[in-house]
Amino acid sequence: MAHQAVGKKHRAYLLQTSVSIYLRSDKGGPIVNFGIIGYGYWGPNVVRNLASLDCTSVIAIADMSAAARKRAQRAYPGVRVTPNAQDVLSAVDIDAIAVVTPVWTHFELVKTALENGKHVFVEKPFTSNTTQGEELINLAQKKNLKIMVDHTFLFTGAVKKISQLLDEGTLGNLYYYDSTRVNLGLFQHDVNVLWDLAPHDLSIMDYLIKATPEAIVATGQNHLNGHEDVAFMTLYFPEKVIAHINVNWLSPVKVRTTLIGCEKRMLVWNDLEADEKVKVYDKGVNMTSKEGVYEALVSYRTGDMWAPQLEQIEALHHELSYFVECITSDQDPFNDGHAGLRVVSMLEKASESLSKRGSLVYL
Repeated sequence: MAHQAVGKKHRAYLLQTSVSIYLRSDKGGPIVNFGIIGYGYWGPNVVRNLASLDCTSVIAIADMSAAARKRAQRAYPGVRVTPNAQDVLSAVDIDAIAVVTPVWTHFELVKTALENGKHVFVEKPFTSNTTQGEELINLAQKKNLKIMVDHTFLFTGAVKKISQLLDEGTLGNLYYYDSTRVNLGLFQHDVNVLWDLAPHDLSIMDYLIKATPEAIVATGQNHLNGHEDVAFMTLYFPEKVIAHINVNWLSPVKVRTTLIGCEKRMLVWNDLEADEKVKVYDKGVNMTSKEGVYEALVSYRTGDMWAPQLEQIEALHHELSYFVECITSDQDPFNDGHAGLRVVSMLEKASESLSKRGSLVYL
């Protein structure tokens, strides 16, 4: 499968001579001019990181909220601020658009950006359904434009280290991925808790497992606003790999813990830890049998725990820098539209299972 190459070094292309819209930075590299649509919860983080890069310039910000526009203008007085997204999408001095808005708006905004010749960085999840995602991917390919889906966790030191340990064989064959991602709020009014929180883990699993699940089961319940606020999702992968996700807006405590069980070693990732977010345990189970003995003989292995050193760079900063690199060198990002589409496909199947009260749905 194409996405089995995820996480590996991609072939770099020469910068095409037709890319003449870029200016040159003081360091000799191209500058990409950005417009941002959405300055609510996540938008300010995107703008802050783009403004800090040597290779980018923030030209315009659009948001329907007067309060959001006021905050943006105060923070970035030299940037054009507008209530009209179309002003940004059609601006001739903008090369790339960051879409940081609710998922139900993604399709029209991304489509318009692509039709206007802009590269697109879009918040997760990519689209509301797979049909929309496929249309956007085809449009981007037709116009030779880049789509990057904001799967920020793929750029964290923790996920990069876990990927390295798996690729090197330090952990052995993967058995299971078990994640708990719960807190009190933030309630969304357009999607359920699966579509809000599960994309984080689905994108991480897609990156680490490098395989498409064969079947999905999802259960959940709504209590407050008509959308499921508590949900559980199980995914069955080839080679007996199983994954489980627990997402919840009604938890009295915030938990961000992932257990990864493997043949040789086991790993715990607690994203709320200030230090030692990832801990590797030399623990496991050995199964043996003797001739004439039908019962398996079980022995438990207990060794040392160690916490690998992790890269400390802000993930979003790294991700946006990589996006600019992909634009200027004409390479496809590993978290491209296809990666976003795989996550949306899993969410669609989970929603189908959820509507059937936990029936098994095959991909």
